[in-house]
Amino acid sequence: MASQKVQAMYDFSGEPGSAELSIVAGEILTVTRSDVGEGWWEGTNQNGETGLFPAAYVQAYEDQQDYWDDEWDEEWEGSPPPPVTPMAKDPLMIPTIPSQNDVKNSEESLPISESFSRKNFNRYSTIVKSVGEGYLLDEAKRFVPEPAKIRIIETEHGVMWNPIDEPYSCVVAQPKKESKLKGFKSFIAYQVTPSNTNIQVYRRYKHFDWLHERLKEKYTLIPVPPLPDKQMTGRYEEQFIEHRKNQLQAFVDCLIRHPVLSRSSVWNHFMNCTDDKKWKIGKRNAEKDEFIGDMNFHTIEAPERVINPCTLDQEVTTCARFVHNVDGAVKFLMDTAIDQTKKHMGPYKKEFQKVGQAFYAFGNAMHNDGAGTTSESLTNALRTIGDTYNDIGRMHEEQPKLDWEPLGDMLQIYKGMISSMPDVLNHHKKTQMKKKECEKLAFEQKMTPAQLESVSRRTDIVSYALLAEINHFYSDNSLEVSKSLKNFLQQQVEFYRKITEKLETALQSMD
Repeated sequence: MASQKVQAMYDFSGEPGSAELSIVAGEILTVTRSDVGEGWWEGTNQNGETGLFPAAYVQAYEDQQDYWDDEWDEEWEGSPPPPVTPMAKDPLMIPTIPSQNDVKNSEESLPISESFSRKNFNRYSTIVKSVGEGYLLDEAKRFVPEPAKIRIIETEHGVMWNPIDEPYSCVVAQPKKESKLKGFKSFIAYQVTPSNTNIQVYRRYKHFDWLHERLKEKYTLIPVPPLPDKQMTGRYEEQFIEHRKNQLQAFVDCLIRHPVLSRSSVWNHFMNCTDDKKWKIGKRNAEKDEFIGDMNFHTIEAPERVINPCTLDQEVTTCARFVHNVDGAVKFLMDTAIDQTKKHMGPYKKEFQKVGQAFYAFGNAMHNDGAGTTSESLTNALRTIGDTYNDIGRMHEEQPKLDWEPLGDMLQIYKGMISSMPDVLNHHKKTQMKKKECEKLAFEQKMTPAQLESVSRRTDIVSYALLAEINHFYSDNSLEVSKSLKNFLQQQVEFYRKITEKLETALQSMD
């Protein structure tokens, strides 16, 4: 094969006297053979040493390129996000020396040149590779910086993420159209200002999209709130820009309410970094984060108490049933909000204005009667009624911005998170299945009690994380739904109060 560069993601110590090559996380290797088999590759390190190493311990290496400020990237929102270097699957399956029988059987069926290289790479070879395996079977000690640690506590209300010590707000405002390449390319930038630092930064939609992808990649058991849909046309229309700003505000509000996401280093970098050089360094660090996906569970500090399986099953089943039931109801209400918005801005407006035109025309006709018996006051009153219904039509056009659109934006966030919950629950289910497979291996004496205890503890950490997220999901969304419905009804009351006042004014004109 043509030589390719790869980068080691983890340390690997080759067995003395064997053909294995010791590698250190971060070093660059040149692959000379990828057809060795059984999950092994052959390669050369930067010191010129050649040997075998686990293919799952490395990832493709490319010279770093900054996709953030590339002057020639696509500016329309349908363009793909910046590429992310993929992690190799199942990175931490530790190789062992095969038995003499294994070696003998292997040597009998393979050419001499390959008999030394094919060995059982997976210590737990009977375990099917799946989600969570890398974390559950990872025996390496990992240093977790204090700011990166995620704590879970037990309260009288159940298992919770460690609450936010100092809650803060973050305002998305002042969208402005900017351009580059002498006006050849244009974009909309939104001002982002957190209350805890008062640092003002401007971020484009693609910056929000990058943030969203990093958060989804890092936290496997947290439903990251969705972004508003990408738009290919009409992106510079004033009405669209204002609505997009409100949707991004809803996204940000959901982030800062979450005890984990609000402390995330990538979010804080997005929210506070103003220096271009530091921004690029922080962006690259986020894209090379060691603790992403299942590896992020290494950062969690959970209670030592072993979780009761019955209680856990009951919590998970209840959550799954709730998500299933509420999913259709949320979609139905979302569709209703969209439908009402369209009707307010179209048919409702036209119908009321049609009524207004009818009264106004009637007033003009009465004024022009041949006998001149119609009083001027009656004519003016009819015209006032016509103007009133015209105004009510215009009020219908503007009203959705105050009630139906904010309600729809909240439901959009809620719907996106609900849609993510089945994947979260399935991720946890596969972790539980992996634990049961390990228990079977321990029963067959293919895994030591110490190894099984380590797997059980890590499985509990995953379960604690799920329970903490479920409880946050219930409480946060309950409060947010209540808040949104209260605002919706207040706006509805105010809307119909104004209509009543206009009709009362029209009624007084008849006196």
